[in-house]
Amino acid sequence: MSQSKWIRIGLIAATIAAGVAWMNERTVEAQSNERVFEMRTYTTLDGRLDALKARFRDHTIKLFEKHGMTNIGYWVPQDEPRSKNTLIYILAHKNRDAAKKSWDAFRTDPEWVKVRDASEASGKIVDKIDSVFMSPTDFSKIK
Repeated sequence: MSQSKWIRIGLIAATIAAGVAWMNERTVEAQSNERVFEMRTYTTLDGRLDALKARFRDHTIKLFEKHGMTNIGYWVPQDEPRSKNTLIYILAHKNRDAAKKSWDAFRTDPEWVKVRDASEASGKIVDKIDSVFMSPTDFSKIK
């Protein structure tokens, strides 16, 4: 192959690589700007589910809103044993970066620290927390 053909092939490859990089950058940018949902599952210590529900009902959901999180819904499983120790809820965030900022602000909020400490005066409430970030599918009714 002649040198000019190699140069053209190199230019084509560089152009394709640049295009792929640009598309990947746009995809990451779009994903970081998409609304995300976070499903959190809290498992309480024995006998502490009511204390957790009271803390959410009376304080936590308001503090979430204060820090830019949208409360979607809260659930307790119907079947034992999880019906006695599990709270599941979903929040919405503007994007993953906003979620991180909201959680960081929430965790250091003096009002939250006061509420948490007061609600745990008789003992720790939560044993385990699981968090899953989710994107709605194209056929989801919620976006």
